[in-house]
Amino acid sequence: MRVTGIDTARFFAYCGMVLVNFRLAAEVSSTGDWPSRITDALEGRAAALFVVLAGVGLALGRARTSDTLKRAVVLMTLGLLNLTIFEADILHFYAFYFLAALPFLSASPKQLWLAILGILVLSMAAHLVLDYDRNWTWDTLYYEGFWTVDGFALHTLFNGWHPVLPWLAFLLLGLWLGRLPLRRRSVQLTMTAVGSLVAAAGALPQHALQDPDLRALLDTAMIPPGPTYVIAASGSAVAALGLVLLLQPVLDRLRIAPWLIAPGRMALSLYLLHILVGMGTLEALGLLGGQLSTSGIFAISLLACAVSAVFGVLWTRAFGLGPLEQLMRWVVKR
Repeated sequence: MRVTGIDTARFFAYCGMVLVNFRLAAEVSSTGDWPSRITDALEGRAAALFVVLAGVGLALGRARTSDTLKRAVVLMTLGLLNLTIFEADILHFYAFYFLAALPFLSASPKQLWLAILGILVLSMAAHLVLDYDRNWTWDTLYYEGFWTVDGFALHTLFNGWHPVLPWLAFLLLGLWLGRLPLRRRSVQLTMTAVGSLVAAAGALPQHALQDPDLRALLDTAMIPPGPTYVIAASGSAVAALGLVLLLQPVLDRLRIAPWLIAPGRMALSLYLLHILVGMGTLEALGLLGGQLSTSGIFAISLLACAVSAVFGVLWTRAFGLGPLEQLMRWVVKR
């Protein structure tokens, strides 16, 4: 039986990514006002929740190695195509997460946690040995040599937008969460409480330390993704999922749930549509060069989320699965 709260959480994660990606694409800088603070808080958190939910989905679906491999191929193809128009694509990273997760699909909880710890250690070691700024021109967010073998490998594994080290940890966390009895209220309460505490604990060092170098190393910002970022983002993802699962019965009673579940079930299609249609429309209107205010891009992002919800409901009623979800199912079943 499907856990509908996961679909709801996936749509919320998608909306968070829309807010972050639209602001990035529109070249709007954070100014400290309330729209900026909301988007700042979602930066690196919404995408982390998205990856955690992918792991939960693999666990609940009891994904076979062959099926996961096929999904990775589809995601890689879509991601590489998307990269030609949106350099912060996450789908091709998903493909590598899925490939790297193949040995862990049937791993024990202990093995999953050891793997997560190992990923954090490897990531920290990489940051001590390698130059995270290599190939980047941060002023323009240009990555030199991306389409070379060395550049692509470095970007994918170490210093890209969502590198395997350490983002694979989020997928493995999702694999662990997906084996919990997520329908139990006690589990949902525990996830919300413990996740919140972990998120707060992850953010504590950067506020408690005085040394600027140590504070930079233990920052919870997404770039660069240090250990405290992974801890804080993992905590917020677990707390968010637990809270959504707790509130799902309320959303059902208020009859809001269908408008969240339907788009959540076609988040893959919506992810590409928010780039192709959403950003494409903004580009056609000449609004991707910093012309918009923080409140302006925030309002446009919320409008895009509302349109996504309506589109998701209408499409689901007419066709069932989203177009790319149908493609994924067709490939997996072959």
